[in-house]
Amino acid sequence: MTWKRVGTAAVLIPVVVALVVFASTAWVAVGLAVVTVLALWEYFSLGDAIGHRAYRLWTVVCALALLYLQWLAAIEPTYQLVGGLSLHRQIARFVSTPEGVQGAFVLFLLGVTALTLWTRRPLVEALPAAGISSSAMLLVAFPLSFAVRLHGLGHEGRWLLLFALAITWANDTLAYFVGRAMGKHPLAPGLSPKKTWEGSIAGIVASLLVGWLFSLWLNAQVPHLLVMAAIGNLAGQAGDLLESAYKRSAGVKDSGGLLPGHGGVLDRIDALILAIPVVWYYWTVVYSPGS
Repeated sequence: MTWKRVGTAAVLIPVVVALVVFASTAWVAVGLAVVTVLALWEYFSLGDAIGHRAYRLWTVVCALALLYLQWLAAIEPTYQLVGGLSLHRQIARFVSTPEGVQGAFVLFLLGVTALTLWTRRPLVEALPAAGISSSAMLLVAFPLSFAVRLHGLGHEGRWLLLFALAITWANDTLAYFVGRAMGKHPLAPGLSPKKTWEGSIAGIVASLLVGWLFSLWLNAQVPHLLVMAAIGNLAGQAGDLLESAYKRSAGVKDSGGLLPGHGGVLDRIDALILAIPVVWYYWTVVYSPGS
């Protein structure tokens, strides 16, 4: 299992790093769309395991619309078109406001309403279908979409997204190996019996080291980077445990089997679901460079 885990990471991490560092925000959005769809499909399967069938296709369509709106919001400050006020740019201007991205959720709500009222599904499925679909949008697609906003934050955006990825990877790696080697005190035995306090603390230390290292690429004071690494790490660990709770509820060990040694896509990105938006909000609200 360990060699499969290491081998999968050795293949995927360079690909992801190359995409984040060298590709445009549009290509990052495309890559994230693929990951989001795969993660949503696994999330729907967790719902299926307890008899709650989601509105799969409609939720995926709205998740992709949300990513598109987040991309427009990310590029709006530098968006230029010959002729000035095109419809596309008007949309970009609108979604750059707090109300803009909410449009994807309004669209989702209208679609769920139509599906509930005018399809032939048994009414007993109405509430479970709406619940699984809504939670998929809120708990998976929405927080992941902040990766696009993070990458679009000017010159430092790609390094900020890589920062969020790196603190999560560092935590996962050191927590896994330290927990296996010397972990004795369970962190959350009811959710994830193999996680230990020793591994958790080691993961925090690893993330702090990554935060300090990123002072080479990010124009920010080291104390801010360390705080951002610490709270991003804690959010990531919470995201990991949250997904474990979903799997426990569904009675499954892994969300899928696509990634050897890691389980499913959702198993691999569970920490990022909370870490990425926390890094985004710390950088834009707390640190606020240039303000």
